[in-house]
Amino acid sequence: MNDHFIQLSYFAAAVLFILSLRWLNHPRTARRGVAAGVAGMAAAIVGTLLAPEIVEYRWIAGGLAAGTLLGIPLSRVALTAVPQRTALSHAFGGLAAGLVGTAKYIMWLQHGDLTTFRVSAIVLEVILGFLTFTGSLMAAGKLMEIVPTRPITYRNQNLVNLLLLAVAVVAGIYLSGFNHDYWPAYVAIVVLSLVFGVLLIIPIGGADMPTVISLLNSYAGLSAVAMGFVLENKLLIIAGALDGSSGLILSVIMCKAMNRSFTNVLFGAFGQVQAGAAAGEAKTVKSATPQDVADILANADRVVIVPGYGMAVAQAQHRVHELYDLLTKRGIDVKFAIHPVAGRMPGHMNVLLAEAEIPYESLVEMDDINPEMPQTDVCLVVGANDVVNPAARHDKTSPIFGMPIIDADKAKTVIAIKRSMNPGFAGIENELYYDERTLMAFGDAKQVLGDVVKAVSGEGGGGH
Repeated sequence: MNDHFIQLSYFAAAVLFILSLRWLNHPRTARRGVAAGVAGMAAAIVGTLLAPEIVEYRWIAGGLAAGTLLGIPLSRVALTAVPQRTALSHAFGGLAAGLVGTAKYIMWLQHGDLTTFRVSAIVLEVILGFLTFTGSLMAAGKLMEIVPTRPITYRNQNLVNLLLLAVAVVAGIYLSGFNHDYWPAYVAIVVLSLVFGVLLIIPIGGADMPTVISLLNSYAGLSAVAMGFVLENKLLIIAGALDGSSGLILSVIMCKAMNRSFTNVLFGAFGQVQAGAAAGEAKTVKSATPQDVADILANADRVVIVPGYGMAVAQAQHRVHELYDLLTKRGIDVKFAIHPVAGRMPGHMNVLLAEAEIPYESLVEMDDINPEMPQTDVCLVVGANDVVNPAARHDKTSPIFGMPIIDADKAKTVIAIKRSMNPGFAGIENELYYDERTLMAFGDAKQVLGDVVKAVSGEGGGGH
């Protein structure tokens, strides 16, 4: 009877996990998706706690208490810190997989129960788990700017990384296929995996984090699959496969949105300032005051706002909402253009704008908004940079050539809010800023938008 209840719990959890992913695809059903995921995890935990292999709950209770003490403060981070919070979650997941694999290896080594299949599954679990652990910690460090966000490179870096991974794989093959009891090989695998996770992430620039986080999510899922085989747990295999495949699919979408390959993201050291970035003739830009911006926006019929990482850093999403409310009350059509890789995690802009209670109907994906840009009176760029750079369409020498962008330059007027003229992540100047139809409003996005809101609300009739 107990076994039937456990299997029923696992089946319910698997169904709920699948429904959760399905419902999380749309903002309207996202809350339902979160609830389904929580319910699925609860069902999985209840089923596992009833397993006959558990003889006492003392250590489990201790782990539950420790996890709760860590989880509560982590759940209260600001939405602007969600990317690094997500990276930390992946780190914990990878660490759990690595430690479970280590515990199983030691247990089976002591009892002489190691087989080729078991050792192979453990090796895969440990390599993926521990590289996900240290890799995710490095990603979180870059996002929090504890670690330099620019690529950290050295001579023959990719060769060194691949050699480390190759040695770990060879040690794994030897351990699983020739000598299951040779524990020094296992220790070498653990150490090499931890080091490889660090070296894999340090040459990746901060703005590639959406793809990196997706990839780390995929690695964590695959390590959970291997852990499922080690523990002979079907639910872990199912959940890990869902996690791994969804992370991989999302990574493919991210790479397509940047017109780049996995190898370029992981090994290209993309994001270094280009040698010729400051060369050439001096260019001038046209600046605008918050009052100028307010006047232009108040007399527009159609406005498109393009949010970027600068909005997240300045925590300006609530000021954006205030501006949105003021303009829509004047009868102005306001939409938000969302680029797939804007920010530091997949859906970063969607999350921030949702937190500011901007209606999701006003959020439009890049492919859908671009045909409307020529009819747009004002395109307001808030902290976005490379995702609106026209060089991606025509400059074959540009590192972002071929990357799909939001066609901000096709609007009748462009207003860009930016702290300074420093180049963006790609290390190149943004042609959009020098366009004759572009006005630059320099300063902190939150402060500038606050002044614009005050100016708009203080105007008389305007054009509407």
